[in-house]
Amino acid sequence: MGILFFASFLPIWQKRSSRETKISILGTGASIVSSQEAMAAPNLAERKVCWAARDQMWKCLDDNDDKAAPCQNFRKELEAKCPAQWVKYFMKRRDFLKYKEKLQTEGFASADGPKETS
Repeated sequence: MGILFFASFLPIWQKRSSRETKISILGTGASIVSSQEAMAAPNLAERKVCWAARDQMWKCLDDNDDKAAPCQNFRKELEAKCPAQWVKYFMKRRDFLKYKEKLQTEGFASADGPKETS
């Protein structure tokens, strides 16, 4: 059983081939695998589909007071249409935007309580 190395010869945005290349290394059983399609960045049409899925997910969460259970189908759709790292980013981004909105409307509350002024 050999070790697989993922080779990167082109920038990710140029990797559009579905071909895999395997090269045996000196009979060690190790091989270099270039899975170019897995590394490819989404094109414009794919990004638009992903962003639409994100917007639907966010709308569902807004409509359901941030409860994830009613939005499971939208989450599955988001995961199917977007790269996993993008899904992670979108969800963190939404949490940050909600936190920022709360700070702007309610203000900052110190964990130590109000400070006394002299």
